[in-house]
Amino acid sequence: MSAIFESVHYIYPSKVHALRGVSLEFRPGELVALMGENGSGKTTLLKHINGLLKPVKGRVIVEGIDTRTASVAQLSQVAGLVFQNAEEMFFESNVFDEVAFALRNFGYSEEVVRKRVEWALKFFELDTYSSQSPFLLSGGEKKRLAMAIILAWSPRIICLDEPTIGQDSLQKEKMKHMIKMLNTQGRTVLLATHDVEFVAELRPRVILLSKGEVVADGKCEEILTDETLVKKASILMPQLVYAFKRLEDLGFDSRVLDVDEGVRQVLKVLRHESV
Repeated sequence: MSAIFESVHYIYPSKVHALRGVSLEFRPGELVALMGENGSGKTTLLKHINGLLKPVKGRVIVEGIDTRTASVAQLSQVAGLVFQNAEEMFFESNVFDEVAFALRNFGYSEEVVRKRVEWALKFFELDTYSSQSPFLLSGGEKKRLAMAIILAWSPRIICLDEPTIGQDSLQKEKMKHMIKMLNTQGRTVLLATHDVEFVAELRPRVILLSKGEVVADGKCEEILTDETLVKKASILMPQLVYAFKRLEDLGFDSRVLDVDEGVRQVLKVLRHESV
């Protein structure tokens, strides 16, 4: 197992009921996108996986551990969370030590720490900032540093909260390949995001949340092409899906999520029209 939610409720001190009886199972090696409007419960759900939040009712089991009886430090070794606001993860004076901090706490030797930190910083193109304060980085660089902090110790479950915010197209492409790589290595990857185009390219399992409840759960190509479902979660369909929906009367199938698939449809229709 990776993570199981059993009728989980969570209410913030402000009395906001963020999760309302959520029951879900995230299987080992699964790639899942959590989507929904602001306040739908996406981030709250992710914070339950590494124990930052505990259910007020129900329970969460992560890698066989009941999060109600486990510390954040214990859970963090199996489930890493990259915050939406990357600065919330920073407290060291330089970028190198920021990535090294958790590794040292987990008891790795300094040689292993150095190698892992150097790999992570190079992968995210942050190696030239090694001795710089993390607070002086740009918004996109801070997000990549937060990713490097988590990936340096390579937990079995990786949770990403709005990973594409502040990233340009090149970094988004690199992040897409990184997520696929982690997933092919058997890691469970969960991302909370509004970026429907990014999700459409990844083709994960999609869970739609609204007002703390699950409104849909299924394959990306089924969920993101269903106009009724995406409206329930207050998100937009991918632009390609929207375009092909307007062409349905001409024989096009609107359940198309990538450009290559769209081109094949266009050529198919054109060939049929030319006969």
